[in-house]
Amino acid sequence: MTERQHQLATVRGGNASGPERLCAVTRQSLDPKDLLRFVLGPDGAIVPDLDRKLPGRGVWVGCDRGLVEKAVRNHTFAKSLKTGVKAPADLADRIDALMVKRLSGTLSLANKAGLVIAGFDRVFAALEKGSVAAILHGMDAAADGRSKIDRKFKAIQGSRGLEARIVDVLTIAQMSLAIGRGSVVHAALTPGGLSDRFLEEAERLTRYRSPATETATIFSEAQSEG
Repeated sequence: MTERQHQLATVRGGNASGPERLCAVTRQSLDPKDLLRFVLGPDGAIVPDLDRKLPGRGVWVGCDRGLVEKAVRNHTFAKSLKTGVKAPADLADRIDALMVKRLSGTLSLANKAGLVIAGFDRVFAALEKGSVAAILHGMDAAADGRSKIDRKFKAIQGSRGLEARIVDVLTIAQMSLAIGRGSVVHAALTPGGLSDRFLEEAERLTRYRSPATETATIFSEAQSEG
């Protein structure tokens, strides 16, 4: 296992969220938090049920873009539901967009609750105070600004035996829109329920875009580098 794979596995750790379900593509039994649920909508269309609460018989697919694309190609939904339903060809893109919308909405709520610190200087100052639960970077942010913040955050968290949670799944434009100010490249979350919810949603989007065999973009570290 590579270091990045270990990082993603660490993020996925935690209590099980319920009885296992069978992935319709791989036929593996997994915890619901590692799966996406789909139901047949009133209009006969396949509907992603990200909250896993919609009524009706569910079809479960691993939280992996490639598996969703395979389910569409192989008509997995029609076979599982025993109907002639045809999933839209862009279903994988629609799910990604839904996840981004949910994540951005949660970030907006966290900001309104006073849990978001935006801007390089303000984030760096917050690190000095030790009140940061996670660091956020625009996924298109320059590496030099990111590395300076990350090194300090990892060192601080490592000295305390705490995880250094760093997220870069939203673009600068998406972060800026959610926070309601121009050009938010770097931000930080302070501890709180909405921060925890944001991190859970970010981890799911990361998992969807980056299977365990690829690079993770949200990770946990208990010790500083070096």
